[in-house]
Amino acid sequence: MLDHRWIAEHIPHQGSMCLLESVVDWSATTISCRATSHTDPANPLRTEGRLGAASAIEYAAQAMAVHGALLAETGGRPRHGYLTSLRGVTLHVARLDDLPGELSVQAECLSSDSHNLLYRFSVSHAGRCLVDGRAAVVLDAAKVAAVRRP
Repeated sequence: MLDHRWIAEHIPHQGSMCLLESVVDWSATTISCRATSHTDPANPLRTEGRLGAASAIEYAAQAMAVHGALLAETGGRPRHGYLTSLRGVTLHVARLDDLPGELSVQAECLSSDSHNLLYRFSVSHAGRCLVDGRAAVVLDAAKVAAVRRP
């Protein structure tokens, strides 16, 4: 199991914005992480003392970033990714901060090419899905834009 320290060393999210506690399991197409930062009153995503369910998207995005870092360790340097769109997102609850214990964060890469990734993600608690959907990620966006300019 890869811990919070390893995660913070491999993704751009630092300090309290590094939300994931550990990597539980991963493969070439999937990653499973756990998080407990949703219970922290100092969580930087809280607004008016609450952590809304939409914040789960950031947890999932960080799991995708960790997945990219793990894949890069097996075949090269990690590339910067930018979340470009969300589709089919369903919030099954209103908030996350009132849930004790761990969140389970899952992401599965459905398709990829040299510049784009499509992930399906879910965040759950005690076996109950809280938020799920799909996210598109573009890799090295500045380089892609430079290539496409006439």
